[in-house]
Amino acid sequence: MIVTSSARSSRGALLRVAGSRRAFTAATATARTTTPFQALGSLRPTKRPLAIASTTSSPIRALSSQTAGGRARADSAIGPQVSRGTSKLYKDADAAIADLTSGSTLLSAGFGVCGVPETLIEAIARRGKDSVHSLTAVSNNAGAGDYGLALLAKSGQVSRMILSYLGSNKQLEKEYLAGNIAIELCPQGSIAERLRAAGAGIPAFYTPTGVNTLVQKGGIPVRLGSGGKETLEPGTPRESRDFDGRTYVMERALKGDVAILRAWKVDEAGNCQFRYTTKTFAPLMAKAARVTIVEAENIVPVGDIHPDHVHLPSIFVDRIVPATAEKAIEVRKVKPSSNGDANGAPPKKSEIRRNRIAKRAAKELKPGFYVNLGVGIPTLAPSYLEPNSNVWIQSENGILGMGAYPTEEEVDPDLINAGKETVTLVPGAATFDSSESFGMIRGGHVDVSILGALQVSATGDLANYMIPGKTFKGMGGAIDLVSNPDVTKIVVATEHVAKDGSAKVVQDCKLPLTGAKVVSTIITDLCVFQVDRTNGGLELTEVAPGVSVDEVKQKTDATFTVSPNLKSME
Repeated sequence: MIVTSSARSSRGALLRVAGSRRAFTAATATARTTTPFQALGSLRPTKRPLAIASTTSSPIRALSSQTAGGRARADSAIGPQVSRGTSKLYKDADAAIADLTSGSTLLSAGFGVCGVPETLIEAIARRGKDSVHSLTAVSNNAGAGDYGLALLAKSGQVSRMILSYLGSNKQLEKEYLAGNIAIELCPQGSIAERLRAAGAGIPAFYTPTGVNTLVQKGGIPVRLGSGGKETLEPGTPRESRDFDGRTYVMERALKGDVAILRAWKVDEAGNCQFRYTTKTFAPLMAKAARVTIVEAENIVPVGDIHPDHVHLPSIFVDRIVPATAEKAIEVRKVKPSSNGDANGAPPKKSEIRRNRIAKRAAKELKPGFYVNLGVGIPTLAPSYLEPNSNVWIQSENGILGMGAYPTEEEVDPDLINAGKETVTLVPGAATFDSSESFGMIRGGHVDVSILGALQVSATGDLANYMIPGKTFKGMGGAIDLVSNPDVTKIVVATEHVAKDGSAKVVQDCKLPLTGAKVVSTIITDLCVFQVDRTNGGLELTEVAPGVSVDEVKQKTDATFTVSPNLKSME
């Protein structure tokens, strides 16, 4: 059974994880002798020296050398080049990125601040804007505070970003709305598949994600001007085509000049092993780039990683550096104290409303179901499941079998959910990269997906990621999650009215759509609606205790019918 309970959260400054900094020398790198990730095999101390690439000359000259059997693979692009036959190990990150050039496309792995190649990002930042600038950065999100790509955006070295989600990076959101940086928003699953396609030599593909949204129309501006009042660069409309009576949009492969990633364990040949949710975009980006640089928490001799435990084969890795930057936790969330609330305080009215919605949403999760839960209220639903209900929670950042929030002792910066919160796994769980995750979602293998909403219409249209001119968070994986509503039931769990008192259940959505005609059930703190996605229309089937039909009508900006079998919402 998967049980989640309310927990306390620290959403202020990022938490740097003590003890995550590793000590390395140029001659020797020693692996940890113990690890909490025992399932992947024990580590042995590295006794013999590891060869480190020479830094007595510039990295460019070292890579173009034909000595010692080395062969540089010619590329028309400037900047780092692939070299065969020479050591892949570098003394430090500064040496490995010394030939990164301005104007490069940089693929940066990680999810939130989990699995972020911070050692390499800090090295790029040290070079300064005068040395390297005008970078196009590709990532799921832009980090937070001064951690992750946020550091390069703050230093002015990145002029363009391709992301799915800005998250809590309010400064970057402000810079975009002011017209100071270009941001191309792309659904999370589409970014993953664009990277996978690039690595596999596929120039483009068709996907259901984004049909009938601003993604298809190219309606999300990439660059704004005049303080956000005009569009200097519009989005790119997608070509569409029908297959078997259904519309799909075309997405192009997403290649990079350089990929940077962080791995838990890397051997001298470049074989990589990742822990838990750090593998989200890392393998995909390594394959999509011309040159891949990995920062390794543990560098070990060839043969120390069992072939079955290699997550990224050496052919995709060109340079290896020691990881020295500390890990961070964006949202540290733990189990509450035994008295029910993490701080022992009575629940607030807002919490009561949210818990009522979550309790009803839990009834949508049937035994044996595979379900995806969006951030916010949906994540509370599993705490109301019956014991031994055997519901499998899928998180789009690469978890199947997500468990409860951890105890203080169980907190692991390498294990988070889609909301960047620390979590645990249940027995039988699996972790995987983002391409695998969104294949489960788009392919209809998930039974139910529960999401929040800014607005939801009488025809099942959903808007939940953007308020033009005010809120620019990005769609994350939401557009992917609603891309197959005929197979995966889409449930909205949201408070009935917004903070300003305006209705969230409306006749027609005024905000940019996440998906058209995708929602089957709407659960609020006041009632439950069933949606006729084919013909359009709402039917009120349940009302919360103490709530009248008249109150629902007063707070709903859509017409609806009342079921002759109207029930009490429990």
